Amino acid sequence: MSTFSPPARAVASAVRPDHLLTPAGSYDCGPADPPLLGLTIGQCLDRTARAFPDADAVIDLPQRRRHTYRGFNRIVNRAAKAFLRLGIAAGDRVAIWSTNNDEWVVAQFATAKIGAILVNINPAYRSHELEYVLKHSRARVLILIASYKSSNYLQMLDEVCPEVKQSEPGRIGSWRFPDLETVVFIGSEEHPGMLTERAFAELGDDLPDAALEERRRRLDPDDEVNIQYTSGTTGFPKGVVLTHHNILNNALAVACAMKLTADDRVCVPVPFYHCFGMVLANLAAVTAGAAIVIPSGSFDAAATLAAVAGERCTVLHGVPTMFQALLDDPARSTTDMTTLRTGVMGGAPSAPSLVRDIAAQLHVPELLIAYGQTEASPVVTLTRTDDSIERRVSTVGCVLPHQEIKVVDVETGLTVPRGADGELCVRGYQVMRRYDGQPDATAEAIDGRGWLHTGDVGVMEDDGSVRITGRLKDMVIRGGENIYPREIEEFIGGFEPVSAVAVVGVPDPKYGEELCACVQLGPGSIQPTPEEFRGWCREKIAHFKIPRYWLVLETFPMTVTGKVQKFTLRENAIRVLGLAESSQPPVMT
Repeated sequence: MSTFSPPARAVASAVRPDHLLTPAGSYDCGPADPPLLGLTIGQCLDRTARAFPDADAVIDLPQRRRHTYRGFNRIVNRAAKAFLRLGIAAGDRVAIWSTNNDEWVVAQFATAKIGAILVNINPAYRSHELEYVLKHSRARVLILIASYKSSNYLQMLDEVCPEVKQSEPGRIGSWRFPDLETVVFIGSEEHPGMLTERAFAELGDDLPDAALEERRRRLDPDDEVNIQYTSGTTGFPKGVVLTHHNILNNALAVACAMKLTADDRVCVPVPFYHCFGMVLANLAAVTAGAAIVIPSGSFDAAATLAAVAGERCTVLHGVPTMFQALLDDPARSTTDMTTLRTGVMGGAPSAPSLVRDIAAQLHVPELLIAYGQTEASPVVTLTRTDDSIERRVSTVGCVLPHQEIKVVDVETGLTVPRGADGELCVRGYQVMRRYDGQPDATAEAIDGRGWLHTGDVGVMEDDGSVRITGRLKDMVIRGGENIYPREIEEFIGGFEPVSAVAVVGVPDPKYGEELCACVQLGPGSIQPTPEEFRGWCREKIAHFKIPRYWLVLETFPMTVTGKVQKFTLRENAIRVLGLAESSQPPVMT
C-alpha cells in the first residue's frame, strides 16, 4: 500500500528552479503519489478479494455476522445478479433507506458492480422528504428497513406510495413515482408488494456468472455510481452525483494518509448514507483489505466502545459530537482502547481541547482532521499522522494528492495572497459530476474553469496548510461590515458557562443584520443575563462583533452527521425575538 509522499513543492526542487518554489499566492496542488486508480469500485473489490481472501471484510456486530473478503465478494455478486434479474440497467437508480448494517455495504458494492447508481436516503428523513428523494432521484428500486427510532419506514412508505401494498412484488404502478418498480425489505418478514431479503437474493441464482461479467466489461471508472443528498444545513437538499473515479480515489487517498493495511480494523459509528461512512470508512477499508466493523445501526457510544475493545479496532472515525460522547461515557474508563491508532474527525468544527482529549484519553495518537464537502467526494484537505497536536488543532491540513486548491477574493474571483481570507475553491478528480437535474445550481457551484466554489472561507498559510474561518452563507453583513460567525463562536466558546455556541444573523431595519448568539450552558451553570454576556465581550472583540441578541437553548437542531442546522436556528430566533425579515438586503463591501 502506498503512503503519502512529501508535498509536491518539496520534491519538485529536482526539476524546478528554486525561485519558482516560493509560493506567490494562495494556490497549492497535492503530490502525485499515490497514483490514481483507473478502476471501477467493483474491480477494486475483486482485486482485494483475490489479494486477501481470508481476511475479515465486514463484521456486523448487532446481527452477529462476519464475512471474509472471499465470502463478502460472493454475497455481493449474488446481489448484483439479483439486480440484473430485476432488469436494472447501467445508470438506473437504486435507493436505500436504512441505518448501518452489512446489507447496506452489500448494496453499495452490488450496485457498483452492475453500473447502477446508489441513492442514499438519510435515515432521519420523514415522509415528505422520502417523497422528495424518490421523485427527484427517479429510483427504480427502494431497499428499506422497518423503522429507525420513532420513524416507521413501512408506515411512511404506505403514506406516500399506497400502491405498494396493492401490487405484486416488482410491479408497482404509482402515479406519484412512475419509475419505482420494486421494494426490497431488509429482513425475513413478508410485507404486501415487497420482496423479502431472501427472495431478492434468490432472484439471480439461476443467472450465469457470465451475465455479470458481461455487464462489468461495459463499465467505466467515469460512470456515475452514487447520489448523495446534501445534509441540509443551508436549506433543501440537492442530489450530488458522484462517479467511481471520484469516490474510489478519494477513499484511496484517505486510506494512504491513515497508512491502512490489511491488518487494520475500522470501527464505523458514522452513518453509511453519508460520504463519511460510505467513502472514508467502507471504500477506504476495501482499498487496503482492512475490516469494516459495524458497532450499531446508528451511533451508540457504549456499543462503539465495546466494538473497539472486542474487535481490537485500530481505526475510529467520528464527528466531534460522537467523540465527545465517547469521552463522556462511563464505560470509557474501563474499556481497553489501546489498540486504536488513527481515524478521521470531520463534519464540524472541533475545539482544540477535544482533539487533545481524543488523542490522549481515547488513545488515538494519529487522529487526522479532515475538511471537505459532499461535492468534493468528500475530502479536500487532511492533516498527517505525524503532525503535531498544535498543527492538528489549528489547521485542517494540506490539499490531498491530485487536487488543486486556491483561496479567492469573493468579489473579484482573483487569488488572494497567503494569509488572507477568501473563498476556498478546489479542482481535480474529486469534483462532483453535477447536481442531479439542477443545471443552474451546478453552474453556480462549478465555474467554467472546473473550480468547485465551496462557499467556505479560509486562509492558506505559507506552508500550504489551511484554516477554515467561516462560511459565505453564514457570513453576516452588519452595516457594511463582513462578520464571520466562526470567529465569534470560537471567542464565546471560551466563556466558562458556555458549553456550545452557534452565531447566526437576524434581520435588523437599521443595520440590515444583527448578530444573535445561541448558547448552551454547561451542567450546573447559572444562566448569565444578556448584559453579562455582552459585558464579557466588551473590550475583547470589536463592538460590531458583539451579538445584540442572546438565546439560551437546551439543544441545537442538528443533522445526523453532527452539524448545526443554522438556517433552522435563524428561523427560530426570528420567531422568538419577534423580528421581521428586513426589506433591505445587506450590501457586501
